[in-house]
Formats: sequence, C-alpha cells, structure tokens
Amino acid sequence: MKGLILCAGKGKRLRPLSYSQSKTLLPVANIPVLQYCIEKLIHLEIKDIGIVINPIQHRLMKEKIAEITHPGINISLIHQPFPKGIANAIVHAKSFLNQEPFMLLLGDNLIQDSLLGLKKAIEEEHTQGALILAKVPNPQDYGVVTIAGDQIVDLEEKPIEPKSNLVMIGAYSFDSSIITAVESISPSERGEYEITDAIKWLLQQGHKLSYTVTEKHFSDVGTVDRWLDANRWMLDEKKSSISSQSVLTNCTVIPPVIIDKNCIIKGSTIGPYVSISSNVVIKDCHIADSIILEGSELYNIPQKISQSIFGQFSKVNRTLGEASSIRYVLGDKSTITYETYIKAEKEEL
Repeated sequence: MKGLILCAGKGKRLRPLSYSQSKTLLPVANIPVLQYCIEKLIHLEIKDIGIVINPIQHRLMKEKIAEITHPGINISLIHQPFPKGIANAIVHAKSFLNQEPFMLLLGDNLIQDSLLGLKKAIEEEHTQGALILAKVPNPQDYGVVTIAGDQIVDLEEKPIEPKSNLVMIGAYSFDSSIITAVESISPSERGEYEITDAIKWLLQQGHKLSYTVTEKHFSDVGTVDRWLDANRWMLDEKKSSISSQSVLTNCTVIPPVIIDKNCIIKGSTIGPYVSISSNVVIKDCHIADSIILEGSELYNIPQKISQSIFGQFSKVNRTLGEASSIRYVLGDKSTITYETYIKAEKEEL
C-alpha cells in the first residue's frame, strides 16, 4: 500500500503566516503538521509516499521534507498546478499510484486516532474505500456523510442543510477503482473535483465502502483558531518538554509547555499551552495559549499575551494601553515597537 498526502492548498485563511511557507509545514507542538502525517503512514509500514504540492512550493517543500523524513522512506513530489480539489489531486498522482491501493491524508489535518482500520479495510476486508468520520456541531463546513445501519448511503460537500452531523475528517483508503471514479466526475459548483462526488460514484457503481467513527481529537489546521486548538490537545498528549540547550532565568512555567533549543527566557511566565520554537528570546512577558515560531523576540510586555501566534523572526518591544490581556497574529519578520515618548508627545499636543 502507498501513501498520498495532499499539500497543494494555498492556506488563504492562515495568511499572513502562509505567505512564506506551506500551511502543512506550520508546527503544532513544534512539529510540522506534515511530519505528523508522514509518521502516521510510517507507523502503518507504508514507505512509498507521494506528496501533492503546487509547483511554487517545490524548492521549500523538498528542503523541509529532507529534514523530517526517515531513512528508508521514499518520497515523491507530485505537482498539482491549480487547486481544483482532492479528486483532481488524485488524478495528478495517477502514475505514482500505479493501480496500487493507497492511504489518502490531507496534509493540514491532525487525527489522534489510529489509521490501522483504514488499511485493514482494503487489505483484509476487500472494500474499495474506507473513511474515518466524526460527529461535529458544524457539519455544513465539511463533507457530510449519511449512513443507514452500517452502510454509507449518501455524501454531500459542504451542504447548506446537512442531512447528518457525521463528516469526513481527511483520512481515507482506496483501491484502484477510485482512479476511474475521479476521472468520471464533473466539477462541482465551486469549480472543484470533489472527493465526495468520487466516493458517491463508487456507491452508485455498487462498490463496497466502509467507515469508522472516531471520538478522539482531530483538527483541520486551516485557521488561526484551529491551529491554536490543535496545539492545545497535542500539548496535552505530548506533555511538557524544555530543551537542555535553552536557558530560563527567574521564570514560572505552567504546563503543558514545549520549549525548543537555544531559547533565552528571563523574568517571564510561560504557559499553559505554549509552544516555543528554537532561537527565541523572551524577557518580562506573560504568555499563555500561544505559538511562537523560530527566532522571535518579545520584550517588556506588561499585558498577558494569549491566543497569539508569532511568525518566524517577529519582534515585539513593549506595549502601551490599559488592557489586561493582548492578542497578536504576526507573520514572519514582523516588527512592532511601542515607544513611550509617543504617548508623551500626544499629550503635549
């Protein structure tokens, strides 16, 4: 069985952070989301993995993948020139898949549950497709699945009036019949080739499909709030970790917290639910429920920082105002500096 991970999306809802890198490379608990996907497949002894990207990402993705993959794992980069949907991505991966069964993962999704059932459904139960589903309060934002007994009977992509609260969460397995399906469907009203339509085509042709329903955590890391939510539950799972190569002086750490190497933190309260990447400098700050990427520098911020994301090499120096807490979402290499004399000059005017 092969693995296929889809990473060609532009991550528009995560801008400005997704301008400088693919959203699938953004870290959750200091590990790129894509790495979690790769490790899921490796755990299932899948060693031949295709990663679908848009051509603009090629150089960066090639460099990053080399950093996070394991010996003995074969990675193939597959270009999807335009974001025309999941089913279209499978079409572009046709030669890589070579009529073999495969596991399909969305590269911006984290799933806590095991994917072993998806693999067994194809290899042992001889189904043509298998899905992981979950119950959600907002099914209209997902591909919605209707079941009767133990059978899937209908699928709809982001319906205005969902028929159920069971949705697909970005993990599938298929045999080669899905290739015929994705080549047989037409674009949806959104102009995309929907995986829901391809799976529905399999149903209409009498193919056997199976599903499991997970009650464990999952996250589509597609917005700032979902990214922070994924960071929280992943920190709960991993527990706290502070690199021995970082220096903390006169600090209070409230778990769970992960701090990577070569960080310098002084006179600050860190946590709970904070992940700090390498080479970060923090002085006199109180930070909770936040993600701080590599090379950031935060100084002398009296308000509590919460639900914030600091892009790589971003800098914040002092703040003004009476608020008890403050929130930032800063892209890479952003700088914010508050000078106390500005307030004084305004008072004189």
